Amino acid sequence: MDSRTSFFGRFAVAILALAGVVMAAPSRAGGVEEAARDALIDQIASDIGQVAGLDPRQPNVMAALTAMRRVPRHEFVPPERRAYAYRDHPLPIGYGQTISQPFIVAAMTALLEVESGDRVLEIGTGSGYQAAVLDELQVAVYSIEIIEPLAQEARARLARLGYDDVQTRVGDGYFGWEENGPYDAIIVTAAASHIPQPLIHQLKGGGVMVIPVGDRFLTQHLVLVTKAADGAVQVRQLLPVRFVPLTGDH
Repeated sequence: MDSRTSFFGRFAVAILALAGVVMAAPSRAGGVEEAARDALIDQIASDIGQVAGLDPRQPNVMAALTAMRRVPRHEFVPPERRAYAYRDHPLPIGYGQTISQPFIVAAMTALLEVESGDRVLEIGTGSGYQAAVLDELQVAVYSIEIIEPLAQEARARLARLGYDDVQTRVGDGYFGWEENGPYDAIIVTAAASHIPQPLIHQLKGGGVMVIPVGDRFLTQHLVLVTKAADGAVQVRQLLPVRFVPLTGDH
């Protein structure tokens, strides 16, 4: 589910050195929102190396930020929240859920290191924003949402905005979407108490998964899971985060 908030707040850093690192890209929506979006992405480019240890000059980071420049985040939040769409914090989207903090979206997207044509499984469609960002990277996106009304709204929104290639379904993301696997990358947008074995099984050899792991009321960490060609799995903790729990019948 797309229900999450960052554990850390904003970081006060100068943006002059890196503000121009990521080139602007044409957006699906212009107007005053585009300028606000560019300013937000410039700030994220400045922060991402200091907070997440990612180099904004690396191709995967540049690609993630360029994709975010193209996606009109204000279209993925309720009308009464649009004035806040380009502030770097999560926003409510109904059903007790949120759209993620843009910084977290950038970091998680970059960590996937996807290439054009890859197959990506997203657990937690939410408003559809993360799926739209992934679609801009020209990957095949398969997204699961457990809250049916939210899934229906996201499907309609993605279609209206031209993200027709994103495939969505209603279901329990813990068990993945096996018939479309294996996946080059998996992104999970709610905290699990452990890494779901069905998702490890559906991850292709050589693939990566980004998932928050931890208890709802304790410290959670963003975790990078890598699966070698021989099936060996390695797990590395990255950032302290705070997400709502992964729900379902597991």
